[in-house]
Amino acid sequence: MNRAKYNPDIHHRHSVRLKGYDYSQAGAYFVTICTQNRECLFGDIGGEMKVNDAGHVIQKWWNESAAKFGNIELDEFVIMPNHFHGIIVIVGAALCGRPGLGGHPEMDGQWKTGQRREIGQPHRVAPTVGDIIDWFKTMTTNEYIRNVRQNNWTPFPGKLWQRNYYEHLIRNETELNKIREYIINNPLNWKTDENYRTDLNGNKNHVQ
Repeated sequence: MNRAKYNPDIHHRHSVRLKGYDYSQAGAYFVTICTQNRECLFGDIGGEMKVNDAGHVIQKWWNESAAKFGNIELDEFVIMPNHFHGIIVIVGAALCGRPGLGGHPEMDGQWKTGQRREIGQPHRVAPTVGDIIDWFKTMTTNEYIRNVRQNNWTPFPGKLWQRNYYEHLIRNETELNKIREYIINNPLNWKTDENYRTDLNGNKNHVQ
């Protein structure tokens, strides 16, 4: 199967092509968030990802995070049946990490555990990655729950998202483009993905 090469004119959803941009200083992060028990809730893959209504909710709140946190840019992302990959670029200020929130630039390629906070509280000028992911999880969970009650969406087991998430610091433009390619090709590689799951009836990533 042919792999797609990153093409900024085709694939780049939100332009952050900043000339001379120092990603290690400002903070560019590749993040992965998985549903609880790897439940396939966000759509179906038949050559490409076809998001369902729940998947559209995930995309909506991901885009809204750029408005909520004024000094971040959203780069390439993909919604998969049971997980989400995205690139966050924190601009305009250095990161100010807090213990346990996954906002430390020196911590690379690790699964982090978030902590719930009050959504209405104001954020620092430089939010941590943990702040952003925590808010995103809460907003998507709340809307998903409303639709379970009102529109009979497939219920999730206890929690919509796993408590932890994966965070990787992107150090340069070359690495950034490799990760973009990985995100773009994720639907093509679904059957070999470590998150690949079948439903209770044995159907491949089928969503009601």
